[in-house]
Amino acid sequence: MSTNRHRIGIVGGNATRAWAHDAHVPALRKMTDRFVIEAVSARTQELADEANAAFGGNRAFGDSLALVRDPGVDVVAVSVKVPEHRAVVLAALEAGKNVYCEWPLGRDLAEAEEMAAAVPEGAHVMIGTQALSAPAVRHARKLIEDGLLGDLKVCRVFSPTGGWGDSAPPHYAYLQDKANGATLETIAGGHTLSMIEFLIGPYREVDARTTIMRKQVPIVGSDEVVERTCADHMLVTGLHENGCLSNVEVTGGVADRDFSLELVGTKGSLTMTSSFPGGYQAGTIKLETSFDAPPVPDHVVEGLKYAPVNLAEAWTRFAEDIENGTFTVPDFDDAVRLTKLLDAVDMASASGQRQKV
Repeated sequence: MSTNRHRIGIVGGNATRAWAHDAHVPALRKMTDRFVIEAVSARTQELADEANAAFGGNRAFGDSLALVRDPGVDVVAVSVKVPEHRAVVLAALEAGKNVYCEWPLGRDLAEAEEMAAAVPEGAHVMIGTQALSAPAVRHARKLIEDGLLGDLKVCRVFSPTGGWGDSAPPHYAYLQDKANGATLETIAGGHTLSMIEFLIGPYREVDARTTIMRKQVPIVGSDEVVERTCADHMLVTGLHENGCLSNVEVTGGVADRDFSLELVGTKGSLTMTSSFPGGYQAGTIKLETSFDAPPVPDHVVEGLKYAPVNLAEAWTRFAEDIENGTFTVPDFDDAVRLTKLLDAVDMASASGQRQKV
């Protein structure tokens, strides 16, 4: 076992649920030759102590800012609600830490730009668009770069998620408020559009319609009903810089249909599918081609499925960047680009006019 493991501080610990519990910890625990969970924080000391014990960490903090300033932490993993990202990320960067932050980076473009501008030269940061590290997605991009599809012509995507349906559990009530920055558009839409640009290249123009189909949302286990102010259905038609057209449907409240992507070129086509109900980015992605192609490489970490499977790939790449002084993973500048793209989608829908990106 390495004596120079990366010491991770997890901001957003919960002993029984939430993304750190479901995804980060199972991934990191499979990679003990490279990582150690050094510290865990939560909104109270009691919750932090419980999460730290469940995660196998070494220290617990009821104050997240105290964790990020701990000299025993090398890398801060920010896995709290989006409105809390800014304060934690800025403090971690000021403390000289490398930072992994969940997507979306901030509640809006101004917050994203502020955090991106605060990254010191030479620091390593990663934004949590983990599907871009999935073996099938990276392999598909290589096939495209090698010219095996020819000139790209059209991409069709159906991206469902069980979230933003007819009701919501109490801990997801905040996802219904657009002001919090964690919405179907930013989360399901952002993850989807990030992969499309990763494969096809940048959007040049977008047309869009975003719709609130369920305006009143009952909170499970209570009499509370909240107003949904964010879209739960999203249609985006785009023209990319290379001339390829794409058509994307992102829909909430759908847990029984698979994600599907079809990309057609002049020489061949490929399809990708994923069956994880919480969104394609949190499950194994399968790739098929219309032509003979090299097989998809194996996952670097064996024995994982569902939420941790792509995160393990992302954490591996992030560690390699830190160790080798390279910068290959999606970073905060990429998060700013994606935020601007989503703003263009929002404006296209609101105005009814095509937007330049």
